[in-house]
Amino acid sequence: MSTNRAVAYRGPGVVEVIDTAYPEFELKDGPGVHPANVGRQVRHGAILRTVATNICGSDQHMVRGRTTAPQGLVLGHEITGEVVEVGPDVEFIRVGDIVSVPFNIACGRCRNCKEGKTGICLNVNPDRPGGAYGYVDMGGWVGGQAEYVLVPYADRNLLRFPDADQAMEKILDLAMLSDIFPTGFHGVVTAAVGPGSTVYIAGAGPVGLAAAVGAQLLGAAAVILGELNEARLAQARSFGCETIDVTQGDPKDQIEQILGVPEVDAGVDAVGFEARGHGSEASHEAPATVLNSLMDITAAGGALGIPGLYVTGNPGGVDEAAKVGSLSLRLGLGWAKSLSFTTGQCPVMKYNRQLMTAILHDEVHIAKAVNATPVSLEEAPQGYAVFDQGAARNYVLNPNGYIKTA
Repeated sequence: MSTNRAVAYRGPGVVEVIDTAYPEFELKDGPGVHPANVGRQVRHGAILRTVATNICGSDQHMVRGRTTAPQGLVLGHEITGEVVEVGPDVEFIRVGDIVSVPFNIACGRCRNCKEGKTGICLNVNPDRPGGAYGYVDMGGWVGGQAEYVLVPYADRNLLRFPDADQAMEKILDLAMLSDIFPTGFHGVVTAAVGPGSTVYIAGAGPVGLAAAVGAQLLGAAAVILGELNEARLAQARSFGCETIDVTQGDPKDQIEQILGVPEVDAGVDAVGFEARGHGSEASHEAPATVLNSLMDITAAGGALGIPGLYVTGNPGGVDEAAKVGSLSLRLGLGWAKSLSFTTGQCPVMKYNRQLMTAILHDEVHIAKAVNATPVSLEEAPQGYAVFDQGAARNYVLNPNGYIKTA
């Protein structure tokens, strides 16, 4: 029997690399696993030897203790891997395939999956629509910041790269297909970005940077990122974006200096529920700031894409309302301006094949844009700590040595 090592949440501010069970084609009891899923047979699944698995900003919310994640939860939902075993019901995926794993788990059989709404599958999480690996309230599917991971519904969920050797040459770019690239792209698509658009993206972390790359791919005329971290703003400027330091005041005034008008065609929230204020309030958490600012900045008739995470349980919320995900929004302003809003998980499979093709044909270099930085599995705790301090990097764990580093 093979062994397995994985990254686990141990409590606020603490992650640890642990010995854990090698995956089986049956769900076992464990931290975060829904009791109704224990014993569930996964004959349709595949076991992957992990090629790359990213540390995500969404993981940081859990590690900071800002969710109801249980201690011992194995983390990781951004997975790329090599298939080493397949269940008896798998028909098309083969041992040896190099594949990308959408972070949202989709059965492919329910009404939502058949309508392309794979982020809210009805059959993978007994508590609510939508499942994911290694994440709080997402059904308890074991995370992929590990040497090996089980993926259910393999024929449906896995995106096979057409040429393994070519894939390994571009593996840092392709590793972004499991979440941040499609998620950022979904943000700008739902904000209706197109040729000649002007777009403001709040947040220059990995998803905000990925959204900026997506906006450029869609032909935006001006892509502006707002952030309070200068290193991340510099990263955005490195591939042609305009930037705004929100510690200097209202983004609206700075947008006017860039565009000549104080508004944009499209707005994207890549920050989420741990947003801070602007200007003199930038040191204080104010979770409705970004959404209210976007409603003010976005032109009448425009749209907001909201890939930033919002939760229903936030123990560290600034007030009792925030602790249950209730925010004081200027909905009247949004209504008066006829703004459209799109929230929720990105349906990764809606975009990942097309984005893969763009990568393989050198139309986009997402790893460079987000400053993808490979580290070993044992270095994960340090990667979490440095990323949490605002590093302008996207840490990619390399559990099995597939990624060759200088």
